[in-house]
Amino acid sequence: MALKIDTFSNPDARNGWRPGNNFGGHSLFKALGHPKVMALGRALAEKLGGFARLALYDPEPQPILEPFDAFFPIPRGNIAALLVQRVEDIGAERLGFTARPVLDLPAIAPDAVFIAAFDSGALKSQIERLLPPGCQVLSLDDMRLPAEWLGNPGKYLDPINFATNFAFLRDAEGLHTKLVTANYWRGYGAERAALWCCLFDPDGGVLAEWEEQLGGTNHSLIIDSREVRRRFGLSDFAGSLFMHALRAKGHDVVKYALDCFSEDGDQLSCTHDANAWPADLYAGVPAPKAGEKLLLWVQNSHPLTIPAGAIGANAMGSQDTAWVDTEVPPFGTRAVDLGALLPGLKFPDQIEIQAGRYFVRPRYEILRARDGKPPRRRIAHANVERIDLKPDSKLPQLGGLLGKGYVMPLPILPLDRWRSVTLPTPMSTAQQELPLKLLLIDGSGETVAEKYLGRLARRDSVPADIDAWMAEAGASLPSGYGHVEYLYDFRDGGEADGWLHALGLYEQRASGHAAETIFGAHIYNMPITYRDEPQSYTHRPPGLTTRLFLRLGDAPFDSICHLVYPASLPAGTYGSGEPSATKLTLFNGRAEALAERDLPIPYGGSVFFRVSEVFGTALRQQAGSGAWVQIRDTTCRLFGFHGLENGQTSFCLDHMFGF
Repeated sequence: MALKIDTFSNPDARNGWRPGNNFGGHSLFKALGHPKVMALGRALAEKLGGFARLALYDPEPQPILEPFDAFFPIPRGNIAALLVQRVEDIGAERLGFTARPVLDLPAIAPDAVFIAAFDSGALKSQIERLLPPGCQVLSLDDMRLPAEWLGNPGKYLDPINFATNFAFLRDAEGLHTKLVTANYWRGYGAERAALWCCLFDPDGGVLAEWEEQLGGTNHSLIIDSREVRRRFGLSDFAGSLFMHALRAKGHDVVKYALDCFSEDGDQLSCTHDANAWPADLYAGVPAPKAGEKLLLWVQNSHPLTIPAGAIGANAMGSQDTAWVDTEVPPFGTRAVDLGALLPGLKFPDQIEIQAGRYFVRPRYEILRARDGKPPRRRIAHANVERIDLKPDSKLPQLGGLLGKGYVMPLPILPLDRWRSVTLPTPMSTAQQELPLKLLLIDGSGETVAEKYLGRLARRDSVPADIDAWMAEAGASLPSGYGHVEYLYDFRDGGEADGWLHALGLYEQRASGHAAETIFGAHIYNMPITYRDEPQSYTHRPPGLTTRLFLRLGDAPFDSICHLVYPASLPAGTYGSGEPSATKLTLFNGRAEALAERDLPIPYGGSVFFRVSEVFGTALRQQAGSGAWVQIRDTTCRLFGFHGLENGQTSFCLDHMFGF
């Protein structure tokens, strides 16, 4: 059974949009489950059990008592009544009690009232004349974060007060992690932003707690597991890093890139921010191939234990769930062997994660056996599987207006160095089928091959091996690279909901090192909107501009990037199909611009580049540690993938983020 908390909803962007396109994220569960107030919450619940007659008052339109009780169980033996403010809520069942009007307070004669609300001063004032003499009043204000942490002290549950996220941080067995981000909050007016960090061990114990000062606008920030280890005198660790942007403005998510590597660069992988909202389901996890071990890193995101049997996994399209038979302590981390949990599955089978809102978007790690060497490792993340969607009956009729409509692009990395495989992945419970076609597009924007995939059933898993497809179709990519686009195709009927996702799997031909990345479709580059598309991260839709963060690796790693200019409309429908006006700006760690380069991208095409080739070795060395590149375009929305390359030894790849 899922945890009884609300973490995310998907409202219309016309009502409550905010930067980062994260207008659906809830803040209550973050306020209740914040590591800094965990002890206060437990103490408050214990105190509630010490009164003779306790009245619970749940006045908010969105009830708070049940989420509080989920994190910090309220003793039941002394509860005299559960009261509500709204007449509409009278008679509702909450916590096993029938809700009564707060006007009943005098008749109940409690010795304490617990107001389930933050900023409770006005609520307390409203009921003071109903309180018996000597009645004590408690509220959630007894478990607030320090006022100096808040971006909006006057409204405690303002999402900006809870700009938080989790990261996976490991420094063990010769493996390290490095988190890279920038102070984008300063650009929204946060003059004293800082990052509060709390590192947990696998059992949820606090290994270290500290603040990172964030410097000026877009100054980079690096959290290196090796430095954390030295600073706090730690031994090997692998656990959760909780981060909270203090005094934030404008953007309520901590975004970052995360590199996982060995000292010699033989092991190299990357992923990005975890999404800050625990979901019911995750999907897009490929089953292991022969000789591979598949681990799911479960990072408990709450101050309560995940019970044995509360989370599990199943083959996509199957109702047979295998449940994890061990507990995960509060803020603890466990590596679940999915291959052992689901022994009958092999790639290209896909795995669905039953998460029950207990943890944020998880990482999975694949270990591939090698003769005489440690196994090769690669880390990627699952994606949120929506439970609130229904098929959109309008989509089949909108092709004339929206062109391609929803476009799901994935890069085809340079063919001389990489093998590319792509795989569509069901990503909502409404997707019982996926009516799809697949386009193969050269970097120039020319479509060189097309394949109708049909109405794929939810249980189907149909990868596209680009080498094999090109050979079969007699196609070539004159640019040496390109991208694919998964598109809806209703020629034989079918239904769709717009939440189209696909997985890209990449293998370095020389070394066999692999990486994978997953993302979802959007409507791209048109001035009209449909269901909040084209998406925007900086203003209301339509999103027709680009600002992406390209983190740079230190030697021996070079940074690679593949930018796609997806276009839902044919050339000439919106503009003349001219190339993008993309600019690359190299910044040092203090956000000082050192150089700028133009990088035009063909309409509907793509560009692959290495930072060393664009800016040269001397400029890269001058930029130093913490350097990054801003990818900016005020004329179109691009989609990007970035990674690191260690010659022909290893590489990593994931999609990019913007702010």
